[in-house]
Amino acid sequence: MSAQVHALKALNPRVEAPEEATGPFGAVPFKVYTQRDLDRIPQLASLTPEQRFEMKVVSSVLPFRVNQYVIDELIDWRNIPADPIFQLTFPQRGMLAAEHFECIAGLLQRAAPKDELEQAIAEVRHALNPHPADQMQMNMPRDEHGRRLDGMQHKYRETVLFFPSQGQTCHSYCTFCFRWAQFVGDKELRIASSEASALHAYLRKHTEVTDLLMTGGDPMVMKTRHLRDYLEPLLQPEFDHIQTIRIGSKALTFWPHRFLGAEDADDLIRLLTQLVEAGKHVALMAHYNHWKELDTEAAQAAIRRVRSTGAVIRAQGPLIAHINDDPAVWARMWRMEVKLGLVPYYMFVERDTGARNYFEVPLARAWEIYQQAIQQVSGLARTARGPSMSASPGKVEIQGITEIAGEKVFVLRFIQGRNPDWVQRPFFAKYDDKATWLDQLVPAFGEAKWFWQDEYEAIREDRLAAA
Repeated sequence: MSAQVHALKALNPRVEAPEEATGPFGAVPFKVYTQRDLDRIPQLASLTPEQRFEMKVVSSVLPFRVNQYVIDELIDWRNIPADPIFQLTFPQRGMLAAEHFECIAGLLQRAAPKDELEQAIAEVRHALNPHPADQMQMNMPRDEHGRRLDGMQHKYRETVLFFPSQGQTCHSYCTFCFRWAQFVGDKELRIASSEASALHAYLRKHTEVTDLLMTGGDPMVMKTRHLRDYLEPLLQPEFDHIQTIRIGSKALTFWPHRFLGAEDADDLIRLLTQLVEAGKHVALMAHYNHWKELDTEAAQAAIRRVRSTGAVIRAQGPLIAHINDDPAVWARMWRMEVKLGLVPYYMFVERDTGARNYFEVPLARAWEIYQQAIQQVSGLARTARGPSMSASPGKVEIQGITEIAGEKVFVLRFIQGRNPDWVQRPFFAKYDDKATWLDQLVPAFGEAKWFWQDEYEAIREDRLAAA
């Protein structure tokens, strides 16, 4: 086992990290850096000592992890700190509120005792809304005895999310990640399960479920044999109602060699092919934030290999300041995705968690960026929906900004809702050029409540009581 794999397993003993990728691109070692390795990244030597210290402060609170492929292939080191992939993967001072930054910086500067530092870090993390949209309280299903089924979420009728414990890390971490709490080592914040039998029992019982989403972290950090343990049983007739298997992953960006020459890459390709040939719709839900992530030989070769299995790659990502808050970036990315055979799927609004104050974009500007980007592409790229907020009531899309009866309003609709009857019903919010999330909007036309509000609050009260 390589030194890099030992380091990875020290971070999370359940995670099996890829050692090397071989194949048409030769032997490519997987080398990863975490917070304690910041001083070992040669490219950071060009930064000032103050900048490097700021990185250490922020990465004490928010998870940091980057690998050599990202450093060598995706970041333009002549354009630091403005480079979008540098912003995507390396911590920046503005990611913490000033008072939080000063607190942690002061403790580090005076070499505070470990327990004092850890307590302060925990307090800052809890202030960052580690589990947005009531996901811990409202989305976790329960068995027939009322016991919570850890490692699963069932928010929408047709779709179950499963968090395999072997996949609760990533090849690199996105600085904006709304699942950052999975990676900081706090068991109280983590959602994970290694119980394939619990997943299968739940799916066997809930025949209304048509889609299983394997999520994380990144399930593609797992060895294929573990992924097979979760997915291959779904080919039995008792799971015919599971029509679609989705796998959420950033591996096509952060470690495309996972699909090319990693030790069990061929087995992964065989598994995807087997699932497709057995009649399942397999969708790799690929997370892309910038066209640069699609623009390497390895990334494009990995896309071709995944598509050769019959699996579909759907591309989604949030609109985020400092990285892609520019319609030209989105238009170019969507065009490249279509050219490479991907299906543009979602433009999300940055969630209200973690470093949101650094990354969030006002909803009015988000819609302008979407509208200006979507008009630059052909119909095949206009499958991208958004801007969409994954809020507690459901996925709420901003359909436009207009004026009705003399009042300027946001036109909204549910793409998904806790009650499916809410879906596709338009509703209106008073225009607010500073609002960045659903809970900052108020109903238009003097209405006291949203059409769905009473029912949502009743659902929430019931779920919280059960929790």
